[in-house]
Amino acid sequence: MKKIGILFGMEDTFPYAFIERVNAKNEKGIIAEAVTIDKVVQNKGGEYAVIIDRISQDVPFYRAFLKNAALTGTNVINNPFWWSADDKFFNNCLADTLGVPLPNTVILPSAEHPTDTTSKSFRNLKYPMDWEGIFDYIGFPAYMKPYAGGGWKNVYRLENKEEFFEKHRETGQLVMLLQEEIVFQDYYRVYCLGGKAVRIMPYEPRNPHHLRYVVENPNTDKKLMATIKDYTLRLCKGLGYDFNTVEFAVRDGIPYAIDFGNPAPDAEYTSVGAENFEWVVEEAAKMAIAFAKKQKPGKVNLTWGDFIKNAAAEK
Repeated sequence: MKKIGILFGMEDTFPYAFIERVNAKNEKGIIAEAVTIDKVVQNKGGEYAVIIDRISQDVPFYRAFLKNAALTGTNVINNPFWWSADDKFFNNCLADTLGVPLPNTVILPSAEHPTDTTSKSFRNLKYPMDWEGIFDYIGFPAYMKPYAGGGWKNVYRLENKEEFFEKHRETGQLVMLLQEEIVFQDYYRVYCLGGKAVRIMPYEPRNPHHLRYVVENPNTDKKLMATIKDYTLRLCKGLGYDFNTVEFAVRDGIPYAIDFGNPAPDAEYTSVGAENFEWVVEEAAKMAIAFAKKQKPGKVNLTWGDFIKNAAAEK
């Protein structure tokens, strides 16, 4: 018997719908359940063929558990080693090499010294930085947000450099990105599962959270949709995420990738709506079952992105 587990936190609808859908398919030798943990012993595990991870980004104990599970043969979705190493600035750098359009972006040192460091720790950092060069490259208005994180936390829209310096001081020890504003005509959030199943969802990030998937008269231009799908697959395969969403802001017909490292994207019924929810539940169930069938006990079954695979192949 191969077990598919789902590890989750505050979610109420997706995890249970996922479990029910997998079990309803009555695949011989495969069952799904909520993950339960009573102890974690080094190099012991293998209870699950597949685990869908929805929460370890917020719980370090779970991340350590999943790495151990991966070592003992579990296919963890998404790869906990890559997820631990990833950040939004690197995502942008990689996307640029993949030919995906991006807003101009720079990374900034934290406004306050990290704990247990002093000014001597930053002797390689030029002072003052080339702020005028940065502002000329980015332009205003601009967005400032953490280089790692999500959920629209600590995101600022800045009108000028005076406001930048004021708000940057408020960010403390956070390392921030400064990013060009893309004034968009259309916006899309795109699910990608298993590196092949893609659902393009019109999205309005300026609406209240529960209304962001409610968009009147969305653009359905076939060429634009094909381009968005192509860019989504490039990004998800490059990063190696089997469960991800990618966001695009469309300016003058060009889709700019805004956010594409969302390995535990919102899938709640009340957020995404009935049709999108049904798609995610069905595709996640099919993906997990396929991965469980391919899983080899005692072997590493993780998905690695093309960036890692190509780098390893060159050695």
